[in-house]
Amino acid sequence: MNSRKLSKRVESVAPFYVMDVMTRAKTLEETGRDIVHMEVGEPDFATPMPIIQAGIKFLEKGDVHYTKAQGLVELREKISTFYQQQYNVLVSPERIFITPGASGALTVALGILLDQGDEVMMADPGYPCNSNLVTLFGGKPVMLSASSSDNYQLTAALVATAWSELSRGVMVASPSNPTGTMIDSVQMKALVNTVDAKKGFFISDEIYHGLVYQDRAVSALEYSDEVYVLNSFSKFFGMTGWRLGWLIVPEHAISAANRLVQNLYISAPTHSQYAALAAFSAETQALLIERKNEFKQRRDVLYDGLKALGFKMADKPQGAFYIYADCQAFTDDSYAFSLELLENAGVAVTPGLDFGVNGPERYLRFAYTTSLAQINLGLERIKVFLQTK
Repeated sequence: MNSRKLSKRVESVAPFYVMDVMTRAKTLEETGRDIVHMEVGEPDFATPMPIIQAGIKFLEKGDVHYTKAQGLVELREKISTFYQQQYNVLVSPERIFITPGASGALTVALGILLDQGDEVMMADPGYPCNSNLVTLFGGKPVMLSASSSDNYQLTAALVATAWSELSRGVMVASPSNPTGTMIDSVQMKALVNTVDAKKGFFISDEIYHGLVYQDRAVSALEYSDEVYVLNSFSKFFGMTGWRLGWLIVPEHAISAANRLVQNLYISAPTHSQYAALAAFSAETQALLIERKNEFKQRRDVLYDGLKALGFKMADKPQGAFYIYADCQAFTDDSYAFSLELLENAGVAVTPGLDFGVNGPERYLRFAYTTSLAQINLGLERIKVFLQTK
């Protein structure tokens, strides 16, 4: 047994339970089993062709070197224009940093903001990587139980009540993973104002913006220039493997962000940045809207199908590509249930244990990142499985 020491911080990072599901699914597929995959939070569509072509055109020149740490000026200018068009807010390109994915953006933001022991409030259920990164940067994630009545999101009242001497900031995600729910304009404004009154920082994870199906998504930038906003080319833009995101910082944090990006990453992938210049073209945007509409259709079919089978859910999720379903009617252990569902029905889903401690044994996350045909097949298999229990 190797007795070499590992850091306490890394030991505090728990593995994803869905990896057990994915590993077993792969093993079953290797034996010839057909598996319906609704566990993976990655769009199944290929990168839009205009983006691919822009990447190829750049690579064919062979001049692939580092960009400035902050990223291509042209790309930051396009993102600045995008915010003016989408949210009617003015964001200087100097406040925008191109990063290796939204995860890279979050590490820069946390590096700017956190000191040892600083507490950061987040909603539970929530995406586990966010709280894990807070821990790795020496902070302490404070997970506040969010209910379906509050759209599984933080509220200004909840934050104000929970604020302590150690509280330093709040992180929200809208639309969120795993619930797909959003924070409306009234609540977002109240949250930003509440945190500002406490002189805390506010991080807004907006990586699923664009994938919204009813009301528009609200950016925290609409209410303050002092917030930190994460976004990504992975979800709406369909560029997961290109590893590209961005971070918007307040004016006073520009120098700090530059220093951190230089030290952590040097720069984001150059070929990905040049490819992403095509993400905002009319041709690409039209294709992405078509894909969004297909996601909406998938959501409706999966939601109605799960509801008919007896899963309990709040209203249809407003964004992203997830449904967080209460499976109490069938089990008191969603992790064991997910493994049974995979083994006996050939359907892979994510257990609630991956998303916090707020009753996770009651929930499963279904990702509609697969075709309508596969969703319908999965629903039929689940129906047969439930009839045998």
